Amino acid sequence: MNENLLQITAKAADDKRAEDLVALNMQGISLVSDYFFICHGNSDKQLQAIAREIKEKAEEQGVSVRRMEGFDEARWILIDLGDVIAHVFHREERMYYNLERLWGDAPRVDLQISGI
Repeated sequence: MNENLLQITAKAADDKRAEDLVALNMQGISLVSDYFFICHGNSDKQLQAIAREIKEKAEEQGVSVRRMEGFDEARWILIDLGDVIAHVFHREERMYYNLERLWGDAPRVDLQISGI
């Protein structure tokens, strides 16, 4: 289910026009989650729309959101889905925190979404 959940997460973000979608396989690297999903948007409202869509699509699959942090500030929204943790950034915060570089030893996962 966890890779399927990753694909659902990516599709939900893509549906709200998230940019630069990246998935990292964290198995054996992090005890927190199997996958990190990272994307960004260009406005507070877009980030919130992406986060809402991810939450809604996960819940439709019977996955409950363990927690969502940063929604009101909409600069870095973290959505904990258990096997997948989604990081929805504002463009500047994504460049600053650069999680892809921080977790550079994690292999990237091919996202099965047309247009990515």
